[in-house]
Amino acid sequence: MPSSNVSPDARRLAHRSILVDGHIDLPDRLHHFDEDPADATIGGDFDYPRAQQGGLDAAFMALYLPSALQTTPGAAPKRADALLDRVQRMTRMHPDAFSLSVSPTKVRELASTDTIALPVGMENGAGIGNDLDALHHFYDRGVRYITLTHDAHNQIGDSSYGDGDPRWGGLSPFGHDVIDEMNRLGMMIDVSHVTDRTAWDVLDHTAAPIIASHSGCRHFTPGWERNLSDALIEAIAETGGIIMITFGSPFLRAPYREQDDPIEDAVASYLDTRGWADDSKDAVEYEQKMRRLHPIGTVSGVADHIDHAVALAGEDHVGLGSDFDGVFALPKNLQDVSHYPNLIAELLRRDYSEATLRKILGENLLRVWSDVDAHT
Repeated sequence: MPSSNVSPDARRLAHRSILVDGHIDLPDRLHHFDEDPADATIGGDFDYPRAQQGGLDAAFMALYLPSALQTTPGAAPKRADALLDRVQRMTRMHPDAFSLSVSPTKVRELASTDTIALPVGMENGAGIGNDLDALHHFYDRGVRYITLTHDAHNQIGDSSYGDGDPRWGGLSPFGHDVIDEMNRLGMMIDVSHVTDRTAWDVLDHTAAPIIASHSGCRHFTPGWERNLSDALIEAIAETGGIIMITFGSPFLRAPYREQDDPIEDAVASYLDTRGWADDSKDAVEYEQKMRRLHPIGTVSGVADHIDHAVALAGEDHVGLGSDFDGVFALPKNLQDVSHYPNLIAELLRRDYSEATLRKILGENLLRVWSDVDAHT
């Protein structure tokens, strides 16, 4: 629940702005433990009641494709279709709560209602295989951005998490074709997870603005390539694009990654001693309890990243991409979709104007999305 001491101004702004979260991993969470997110759920960070409390208007549903799927031909596209089926089923079963949304215009229309817009992104370009026609297939099904890689190099380019030497030294030849086709379709290109060299290749090649759907600023995590360098943040802004700040504790400060690992290890050990399967109700309840008992960092840490990105890129090129349901550790008072007002309150304390906050909360991403559409 939102903190009781959040100012009325923060709550009002959360509910009167168009609040867009660029990256929520609900489809994968439900793939492992099926619940009805139209009602209060046992696990995770997103459900309709909490989203309503937090003022959320649009949540990009990330179709997370584990890199392990890349080793089996056809496995990643099959999983992507299955996760999309799940999102579409949600919208059919609960049309008053959720609506699949394929344009910024649709998001704006729904923002005046109680229905939450669910645009879709694909996390890991392995989902298109080696077939550009698959881009058309997923675009037709509603996918509006693709995170080019995840935690391993793939057929499109190199991942910042990739073990050993780069596979391509940036984008692959096929990756260049993918960028061209995404530009033609009007599909946003997401450089979260890629190496610096891959991101620079994208910037050199794209004709449309690009996004980082869920990243932080490397300034606070020196040497960690998963977060964006100052130079890349500035370059993304120069394309007209946007960096969407993630909430995950490991992204906020380097020491937080060291704090996170022992907690996750302890949870896994406890589940093992009890004989609970990871996808059992008991396991999900226990993991959720431990996550809430052990927050790492504070709301101010996320605000620090927003400050830094705004200083580099300007207020027109920063947004929010929480990574809810995709990370274990989250900051205190920023642990689920009911908590956006806590972040807004912190930014108000830092003298952000309401006009600037409306941009960061959603208007910037809707503008970028519209600009990408215009390149088709």
